Order: sequence, then structure tokens, then C-alpha cells
Amino acid sequence: MSDGPVALRITGKTKIMFILGDPVAHIRGTAFFNAHFSEGGFDAAAAPMHVAPADLASVIATIRKLRNVAGFGVTIPHKIEVLRHLDGMTERAAQVGAVNFVRRAADGGLTGDNVDGIGFTSGLARNGIAVEGRRVLQIGAGGAGRAIAFALAEAGAAEVLLVNRTQEKAQHLADAVEAAYPRCRCIAGAAEVAGADLVVNTTSVGLHEGDPSPVDIAALPVASAVADVIMWPETTPLLAQAERRGHRIMRGREMLIQQLRLATEFLGI
Repeated sequence: MSDGPVALRITGKTKIMFILGDPVAHIRGTAFFNAHFSEGGFDAAAAPMHVAPADLASVIATIRKLRNVAGFGVTIPHKIEVLRHLDGMTERAAQVGAVNFVRRAADGGLTGDNVDGIGFTSGLARNGIAVEGRRVLQIGAGGAGRAIAFALAEAGAAEVLLVNRTQEKAQHLADAVEAAYPRCRCIAGAAEVAGADLVVNTTSVGLHEGDPSPVDIAALPVASAVADVIMWPETTPLLAQAERRGHRIMRGREMLIQQLRLATEFLGI
């Protein structure tokens, strides 16, 4: 997957894909998609759109009328709020309760899907990080966190401990995951790294310069792994600490590789 310069030839026949977020300065996904489109011979192009929460409804209403738009990706902070503006969603997105890609039909109808979880667990597998039978400490229960918690349980995690600023939100997600995957013990509580085989950050902490690490991993066993969903910077404070301690890590960009194919198919590009 290349993220270098890509020569795009955009014409009236080119299918356009946006990525909606706030902020967008950190977004690298569009570069990966454009490289994917170019390498695969797809007549398509992706671009980020900086959309404030107050403007989300009007922007989506406009996208419905843009006939050369195949759909759009959704990132922080819109993955849950966007549900209010869709006509339908896949079973996977409905289970998660968050969306990260939306397909636009010829008549302007909008259908959401969520491939965050699949992308994340695929990235773990490619990096030799096992999930089955493991105990996971997950930081965050937001849009990406919801998808990843369900995917970890589906992949066979023995236990997922959810840590979130709002305990009630974490508990609600834990109950939903355990109901869907009873073999996985999913609980909400305080961060306990000593017993974790895998630590996962699904929050935006580490995205901005000066951000602290979202969790102190000083007590994490060296054999345990650490993963982050943030794509830029590639090495977040959490991952930098993990590398210094000798842990196996997974960078955020790894979760996008499988999503490139899945999103391209879903959007009909």
C-alpha cells in the first residue's frame, strides 16, 4: 500500500469519495485510497471534507444531490451521529451502532457500513498479534471502539476490559458485546494493564502534539502487544513507549489495508 504521490486524472466520469471529519489535517486515509484506486485501475478519487458537527446534516443533504459521488467515509467525531442521517445500514453496522462508510445510491439514498473492526483484526493478524483466547485492555468506547470491541469478541478474545471516560457508555458497550458473543467476558472498569495480553487505544488521545499516552503501560508484561488506531502520527506516544519497552506493536495505518478493498466494493467503485 503506497501513500506517496499519486497522479490522478479526474474527469466527469470519475467516482468521487469524500471522508468527513473534524478536524481533517491528520487524515491520511484519502492518500491511501487514491493510491489504491490508481494501482487497481479504478476511475475514482478521494478527498477529505472538514465538516463541523453543526454542519453534518446539511453536508449530507448536499451529498445526496451530488450524482457523481459514490459515497463517503466517516471519521472522528461523526461515526455515531451520522446514523441519524441515513436511510439504512448493514447488519454489521447496526450491531456496532456506528458507521465508517456510506454508499450513495443513484437516487440519493444512503446506506452505512462499518469495516473498522474487520480492518483492525486483519491488521493484528498480519502483524502476528493473536486475539483468540487473549485478554484485551481497550481504551475507548466511541465509534471506532464499538466496532473494534465487537470484532475482538468475534475473533475469539477471552476477555475485553473497556476503559472509557464515561463509565456508563463503556458498560453499555460491554453488555452489548457480551450479549452478542457470550464466550467473551466483556467488562467495563479501570485500566489494569498487568493482566493484559493486548492493549488497544481506540481514542483520539495521541492525535495532537503534546497529547499524553492514553494509558500507562509500565506494568504491561513484555510479551504483550500494543495497538493504536491513530494513523498520524504513525508512532503515537503510546506506541513510542511500547517500542521502548520491547512490545510488539500495530500502527493505525495497518487497520486501513483491508478496509480499502471492502470499502471499494461496498461503494460500488
